[in-house]
Parts: sequence; structure tokens; C-alpha cells
Amino acid sequence: MPAPSPAGSLLKTSAPPLLELRTIERLLGLAMARGADFAEVYVEKTTTTAVSLEEQKIKSAQVSVVMGVGVRAVSGAKVGYAYSDDLDNEALDRAASTAAFIAAGKGAERSFKVSRVPAPQFYKVPAPLESVELERKVDLVRRGEKAARAFDKRVSEVMASYVDQTKRIVVANTNGHLAEDTQDLCRMYFSVVAIGEDGERKSGAFGGGGRVSISHFDTFTPESVGAEAARRAVATMGAIDAPAGPQTVVLAPGWSGVLLHEAIGHGLEADFIRKKTSLFAGKVGQKVASDKVTVIDDGTVANARGSINVDDEGNEGQRKVLIENGILRGYMFDSLNAKLMGEKSTGSGRRQSFRHMPMPRMTNTYMAPGDSTPEEIVRSVKRGLYCANMGGGQVDITNGNFVFEVSEAYLIEDGHLTSPVKGATLIGVGPDALSKISMVGCDPSHDTGTGVCGKDGQSVPVGVGLPTLRIDDITVGGTALRGGR
Repeated sequence: MPAPSPAGSLLKTSAPPLLELRTIERLLGLAMARGADFAEVYVEKTTTTAVSLEEQKIKSAQVSVVMGVGVRAVSGAKVGYAYSDDLDNEALDRAASTAAFIAAGKGAERSFKVSRVPAPQFYKVPAPLESVELERKVDLVRRGEKAARAFDKRVSEVMASYVDQTKRIVVANTNGHLAEDTQDLCRMYFSVVAIGEDGERKSGAFGGGGRVSISHFDTFTPESVGAEAARRAVATMGAIDAPAGPQTVVLAPGWSGVLLHEAIGHGLEADFIRKKTSLFAGKVGQKVASDKVTVIDDGTVANARGSINVDDEGNEGQRKVLIENGILRGYMFDSLNAKLMGEKSTGSGRRQSFRHMPMPRMTNTYMAPGDSTPEEIVRSVKRGLYCANMGGGQVDITNGNFVFEVSEAYLIEDGHLTSPVKGATLIGVGPDALSKISMVGCDPSHDTGTGVCGKDGQSVPVGVGLPTLRIDDITVGGTALRGGR
């Protein structure tokens, strides 16, 4: 029997090993047996608690555990990937051999040793969420539902959910690196429907969480979350039609950063850059935005939803300045695209689970603050639209075209917020919109911790953020003529 390596002893002292070190090393050898030039083993165990409430009843409250292993073999740009949720040696070996077969042709049996690489600690939850009793989590949604219904008599329906995960991962590769991480993540979310006396039906939603312990909800209380969801549902009762056409728009801080994520962020991911399907390809060093714009993707924000101690390839989470004072500074790289493009990974390789291959993804994407107060920005607008909350949207990264729904908006008249409006959308082109940013607020704000990013069928948690912004001459989709009421 071989003597235990340093990596093996570290795995066993921090927590029970997800997979024996000798098994990981054997799988790496099998994945390289057909001549691949890189291989990686990703081991995951995730415990999930999910509670949902509808029609004033707990609809479900369940705990599930999944565990599996993904093996990737890379030969040039050719990638083989296979996974198994059967941890029997025969099944794991078959997965590794399958990945090797897909990636390469001929080769010979090889062996590999790995050593643990210490990970930073951008989040550390004292009591893992999986150890908190289920009754306490059920109580959170009950308390929030009660507060939502008490907020306004027009509240008709309340749907509530609480979901948490404790995910343990081990990533080892043929460069000899082995990284471990425990990623706790939770989110509480309320959706409310309100019906006015005239039958007008409106909805609102709010929630939050992050890589935090259950005590986070001692201050970010379910009562405040439920009440805010109800406020959003009734806030635009009696709203007038949104004025259509080019106009000045002010975006509220925080969640409005979703526009930044969708309209700009995806276009800076290295797979789109390498394939030249992004309009930002080949533009590093060029001006792509107003000189007031600095955009950052940061996986190191303490306890934020999108933060990562290590990415899903075992690389440290990093802070990346993507656009600095309007100049494009760089892209977000996973290991594969970085190698193919002669660059270094930016810790942006992420995957949904062991069933998926990693790809370049955002973490927490936000805009740096400026020097204008939010009041100054609103006062500067003679007539325009204030977007308090954003809804869903679509973007085409090949040309930057985007369309976003605005879920809560108000007219700005002579520097003051006046009537609520309905049916507003923002329509534009990412770089063009960035070039029209004329004022940036001094009130940087991150979202409350609800973001989920979808790409190629994979979902990962992300964060967004924005200070108050003024964008000039952006097209607003609506049903009223501009200037009409």
C-alpha cells in the first residue's frame, strides 16, 4: 500500500473525504490514457433543503442529497466529458475511460499525483446550512407570508420559497493541483399578487440571501422581505401607459445591474470571444463606453451570492476589471479558453453540477460608483423615466441588442418622480447604451442575493450591482406617445 500523500492527509483531517485520493489519481491516469494533454476530476456532494408555500399552506419541505463525479479530458480544442452518480470503482473508471475516448485517439497508461492547493476564504459560514433544523426554515416562509398579507388588503395571493444548499467540491487535475471548497448558499423569495377594487391585477416579488448563515435572516427578516414583495405588487396600481420613444432614463441602484450582466457581461466571456461571436472580440484597449463607466466582475465579494473561493476548475476566485473608464481591459477566462487563446484563467470556470462541463461565467458583476448623488441625477432630468425595478430580458451577444422589461417605473417630471407607469421596456445596444451614460451615482449597491444566470442549459448563482445611473436618449418601449399622459 503506498504511503499517504500530503493531499490525502489534508483531505481526511478537514472532513471525511468525498473520494479517496488514490481513486482520484487513478481516474486522472485513465482520462489521460489515450493521449490527452490535460485531465480533471470534479467531485461534488450537495445537500439541498427546499420549502415552498402556496395558498397559505406549506406545499413541500424536503431535503435531498446528490453526489457524483465528472471527468474531463482535453486534447487541443477537443473535449471529452463523462460523469457518474454511481461511486462504484467500475462505474467511475468507465466514466474516465469514456472521457479519454472522446478527447483523444491512441495513447498509453500514465499515472499522476496531486497536491492540495490552499483556498482563500471569501465566505465562511460558522454553522453549515445543512445542519439547521427544517422547522426553522419553514418558520421563515410562514412569517414572511403573514407580513405580506398584512401589508395591504388588496394582497390576494402569496407564494413563498426558501432554498439552501451545502455543496462540497473537490477538483483535481493533471497539473498536480487539488482544491477543495464548501459552498453554502441560501435564498428566500416571495411573490405576491394584488387585485384592486376594479379588478386590476398586479404582481410583485422580492427576496435575498447569499453565502451566509441562517442568522442572515435575523436582520434581513422575512417580515421585511414579504412586505417589500407586497409593496411592489401594489405600487403600480392605477399606473398610466409608459411613454414610448427615445428619452432619458434613470436606473435605480442594485438589481438594475442585471442589465449590465446581460447586455455587457456575457459578451466578455472568453468562449464567445474565442469563437468571435461577441461584438467585443478583438477590442481590448479600445473605448467601448462612456469614460464614466468602470465594470468589474468580482468573485471575492464577502458572502455575496456569486462569490467563489475557487472556481469549478480549482482556480482561486478573482477580481477582474473588465472596462476601466470606458476602455475595454479584458475578458473572463476559464482554463480551456485561456489555454487556447494564450491567456491565464481569471477564475471564471463555472458549472452547474458534476453533470456539466465548466465554461466561462460571471460571478458578481457591478459598476464602480461615480460622484453624483441620486438626488442630483433625478433633479437633472426635465422629463424621463425612473426604473425602480427591472424584470426579465433578452440579449443577442453577437450584436449587443437587448430588450428588458421594467417591472416598476415612474415618470420623471421637472426633476421629481410622479406617476407610476406600466408596460415599459428598455431597448438598445449594449455598447451604445454604455456610451450614453452621462451621470453615475455615488451610491454603489449590490442586489440582495437572488440572481441566477442561465447559459447553455446551465444555471449558476450570480450577483449584480449598480449605482444610480442616468442614460440619455435610450429607447423606451411603451404604449403611450412620448409627451402624452
